[in-house]
Order: sequence, then C-alpha cells, then structure tokens
Amino acid sequence: KNSWLWKYKMQIILSTFGSSISKKGSMFEVFSQGERHTISPNKVSSILIFTGTNITSDAIELALQFNIDILILNKYGDPVGRFWHARMGSTTRIRRAQLQLVNSAAGIQYGLQWISGKFDNQIKFLTTMRERRTRLSSDITNALNTIQKAKESIDKLEGSIEEVRQQLLGIEGSAGKAYWDIFAKFVPEHFAFDGRSRQPAKDEFNAMLNYGYGVLYGIVEKAVVVAGLDPYIGFIHTDNYNKVSLVYDVIEKYRIWVEETILDLFVKKAIRKDLFDKLANGYNLGAEGKKVFLPALNEYLDSPIHYKSRNVRRRDIIQLDLHRFAQELLEKFNETD
Repeated sequence: KNSWLWKYKMQIILSTFGSSISKKGSMFEVFSQGERHTISPNKVSSILIFTGTNITSDAIELALQFNIDILILNKYGDPVGRFWHARMGSTTRIRRAQLQLVNSAAGIQYGLQWISGKFDNQIKFLTTMRERRTRLSSDITNALNTIQKAKESIDKLEGSIEEVRQQLLGIEGSAGKAYWDIFAKFVPEHFAFDGRSRQPAKDEFNAMLNYGYGVLYGIVEKAVVVAGLDPYIGFIHTDNYNKVSLVYDVIEKYRIWVEETILDLFVKKAIRKDLFDKLANGYNLGAEGKKVFLPALNEYLDSPIHYKSRNVRRRDIIQLDLHRFAQELLEKFNETD
C-alpha cells in the first residue's frame, strides 16, 4: 500500500505533498517518494488531486481524451475546481427548462423531493439502528418522530417561494438537531461530538463528515453535468450563493451514505485518534485517515443495492436519478414550448 496513491475501482487519488501525475507515451505516470508507476487511462474513471500535488497539462489532455473526470480538492476534501472536456454532453433545452423552473412552484417541489428523500433515508437508517441499539430505543423513537413530522410538514408548506424556502430552513434545522443528537450516541464516547461543525471541524467525527461530504459533492457535481444539467441553477439553494446550487439541492438525498460509512468504520474500530491532524482551531482528517476512509467510502458507493426492481451501485443511482430528472425537465419544457 503506497502512501501517495490509491487505485480503487478505477479511481486515482493523489494526496501526499509533492506527488505528481504526468503523461508517458499513452499512459499516466504517477511519481512520489522516489517511485514511478504507469497506469493505462482505460482503467481510470476519475483523478482526485489534493493540495500540494501536481498534474501536468499533457496528463490533463490525456484524461480529457478518455473522458476522465479530474477533480481538484483542498486539504479538507472540498472540491474547488475540475476539468471537463470542451464537448460537454449537455443540451441548451435542459438548461433553459431549469431556468424556467427556478422561481416556480414546480421547481420548489423538486427541491422538496430531495429534502423528503433525505428524511426518508434518515428514517430508514434510524429504524434499523433502533433494532440494533435496543437500549436507545426510546431516544431513537423520539428522533424518528421529529423527523417524520418534519417530512410531513414540508408537504404542507404554503406561501411565496421565498417564504417556503425560509420555512424549510426552520424545518430542516429542528430535524437536523434531532438526527445529530441521536447519531452522537452511536459513536464511541472518546469520539463524542456536540452537533454539526463545518470548517473547521471542532472534533474528529465532524472532520470525517466534512471530508466525506466534500468527496460526495464532487461525485454529485459530475453526475449533474453528465446529465446535461447546470450545477449553478438550483431550486432551494438559489443562485445568490454564487455556488453550485443544484449540487447543494441534490446531495441532500445521498448524504446518508457518507454517514453510514463513517459509523461502520467506528463499529469496526478502524478509527483512531492518530488518523487526525490537530489544528489550532479544530481537527482535520490526516493523510493516514484518508487512506482508511476513502477506500471504505468508495467500496460503499460501489456496492449494489435494490433500486427500482434491480440491483444498482449506489454511485450509479445518483447518475440515474439525475438523468431521469433531466428527462422530466425536457418533457415539461416541451409541454410549454
């Protein structure tokens, strides 16, 4: 196991400072710590480049020729940029349909569906945990009731689009507090956390959560663009954020996969204090921690589950959902064209 390169199911990840990837003939050449490895582009689906590592322009060109996604991430695992082929598979009609729905009731309904999907996944997860953690049955039931009420509340939202968005923030806030309060009781005491904290993470658990979400953001953004959608045109998170608003909308439904991966690693006692870097104002997942977490997350995303009458990898479910959403947009656009 090299400290600078992981190849897991067609993915290359560079994270150790000074590592690089270049082109040699028709192959990628990865260099770090005095070692060189060549990899065929036919075996690669994506390349993740972290802070302090390098990729040459000819390697970028080779990746684009093979439609390989290149994602640039900061030290927290947050995506800060990516390279796409100039011939993107999107259509103007899909994006025009998106724009038509931005400030409409129909657009808000799409956003609410993704939030509702998040609540459904949390309810399913906590129901399973109640069967496993019987001593917490009462506490889990209370959390389940709060999240169920939140799910029912979003079906009854009324008012202007902005009023609905503001009401939704309150509903998500109360449901989120109930969810994380009970989730904290599933984590070993020496990794206890007091609610969500972002950048910087106030504890090791949140450091893993932030990092995992960052990786998931990249996966969702790629799926959004491949489906022909504009990642900057969202429905709940509006374009006032000047960020990938649609990605923020869509990711809600899939966050649970990061959370389940982390909890599974805790259950397996694979998480240790030395996997984290202590910062002046918080924690960061260290290089050794990434080598534990990333393969586990990729394995989970590549595991098939029953979905719409067939077994589908979790990673592929994201793409299927977004292709279906893009098709629905085209159908709506055709109705009003």
